Amino acid sequence: MDTTEPLADAVQADRARYVSSSVTAAGIVVTGAEGARLQGADGVSYIDFAGGIGCQNIGHGAPQVLAAIHRQVDRFLHQCFMVAAYEPYVDVCRRLAQCSPCAGADQKSVLFNSGAEAVENAVKVARFATGRPAVVSFRGGFHGRTLLALSLTSKVDPYKRGFGPFVENVYCAAAPYEYRGVSSEVAMDALEALLRSEVEPASVAAIVLEPVQGEGGFIPMPPDFPARLLELCRAHGILYVDDEIQAGIGRTGPVWAIEHYGVEPDLLVCGKSLGGGLPLSALTGRAELMDAAPPGALGGTFGGNPVACAAAAVVLETVSGAEFRRQADALGDHLRARLNAIAARVGCVGDVRGLGPMLALELVRDRASREAAPELARETVARARASGLVLLTCGEQGNVIRLLPPITIGQDDLAEGLDLLERALTDAARAADR
Repeated sequence: MDTTEPLADAVQADRARYVSSSVTAAGIVVTGAEGARLQGADGVSYIDFAGGIGCQNIGHGAPQVLAAIHRQVDRFLHQCFMVAAYEPYVDVCRRLAQCSPCAGADQKSVLFNSGAEAVENAVKVARFATGRPAVVSFRGGFHGRTLLALSLTSKVDPYKRGFGPFVENVYCAAAPYEYRGVSSEVAMDALEALLRSEVEPASVAAIVLEPVQGEGGFIPMPPDFPARLLELCRAHGILYVDDEIQAGIGRTGPVWAIEHYGVEPDLLVCGKSLGGGLPLSALTGRAELMDAAPPGALGGTFGGNPVACAAAAVVLETVSGAEFRRQADALGDHLRARLNAIAARVGCVGDVRGLGPMLALELVRDRASREAAPELARETVARARASGLVLLTCGEQGNVIRLLPPITIGQDDLAEGLDLLERALTDAARAADR
């Protein structure tokens, strides 16, 4: 007897009964995952272009990650690093130091559970080290859902609506968005105006920027912007915080997206794919900053869990390797060529953009007006899911389709997934024109 549909129905019914409706979920119930595939309780094998929102850059169930997890599980599950130190935590910090793009020779890290925790602690470190209260983030930026991280996030609905008041001394500047007419020059002028009219530079501890805005719409910073931002920071004694939670861990090719720009930030936050599917994040920077606060000022009960650290050590070794970089570069070239071809055939694609294999399509009602088409993005995602492909939207108006397949995805899965994407997009556009 087929039990797949009853299982899916039962889980969805229990979800409606017992799980807060404030947590959204797609109509898929997963029973297994491997590589670039999700096994649904409905009996469908889905191609995964979402990766748990960027948490599976080396694929679901990578054998080397699973082996490391099993070895650590047999030793111990939890100690709390502040009670008893353990080698996996130190190993991850050592590896982060070795691949850190941050300024300074001596790099140190502290480990947490989520990206939001890493962001909040970056602000804590910046404030303590500089003695300044203010922080600047950018429109389109997403930095987490905890209160301080949410204060840095610029999108109101659904993230901020009804959750105020927010943390004081947080300011938002325009970010470059070349498709929407915001160049590096315009963005820098806006930032300098903010520092003249709203907050004095001497009060700013840190400026936080994603090199590729994730939730904001997969918007890569123009080639000159990070360097210009760093120059401004250096001129005013402001710390540059590089948020690589979605763009890092090999997502754009190199370990860190900021490496494309040749810029050395002061602090870096990462998460998502760092734990290979387990909760883990990190804050990294030069020792004088990371050691500024007194002992006990940073930490957390589960931060740097040994099992997650065992996985992360393997993830960092993998994404630092030449073979992974080769795969990432080849995937990026292939994806961009295919997405450009789709854009040439489907008129609702206004922009193909991204960095390396971190790419997206912005959908519009027509290319002349560039009016956002969020309903078309939602319909495309729904049609793709019905055909066996998992996609995610993003963007300030929800009109961007982002691609987050594992960098290690096989050619057959990649080709099938891209075919399903084009079919879903084409059918959705035709239905909208009727």
